[in-house]
Amino acid sequence: MSENHDVPSGGGGGPQPEPIRFFGTTWVAHEGGYALRRVAVAAGSLAAAVAGCLILRFAYQGLTTADIGDFVNLLLVVTFAVCSAIAFRKTWEGFTRRPADPARDEALRSLKMIGFIGSLLAYFIRSLTEAPGEKLHRTEYETALAQYEKRRTGRTGNPAARQKKPKPRRR
Repeated sequence: MSENHDVPSGGGGGPQPEPIRFFGTTWVAHEGGYALRRVAVAAGSLAAAVAGCLILRFAYQGLTTADIGDFVNLLLVVTFAVCSAIAFRKTWEGFTRRPADPARDEALRSLKMIGFIGSLLAYFIRSLTEAPGEKLHRTEYETALAQYEKRRTGRTGNPAARQKKPKPRRR
């Protein structure tokens, strides 16, 4: 029998935890290589951010070699800095709460792609303390479990199996 730590255990009804990218459902009980996955995600996101910085550096160097002007060079640096800052903030917010307006969040997707270094750094910093998005998922999962338990314990059994109380006789 093979162990699959990405599938939640406990075959009973009730809410199931939502999987997190790279972690599956190992975040629930911090099992199945959770710590190793966190280290891998942190190292991977930092390495990708460094590689992205090197690629941007080579692109910037190409523009300065082409001598297109200081204004365009400055504009490029400011654009990537602003987009990275916005991408960092939006990615970080996504770890703690769902977007209030998903359509607006979707509209910022291209901006987040331009500022990919900010998103990667947010992923790196968050993975130092927890699986990115774990706090949000844990809060939602615990709320769903509490509601399920409240509904389940509030029932007194199968209503069809109950015996009817005899009606009192009238005199």
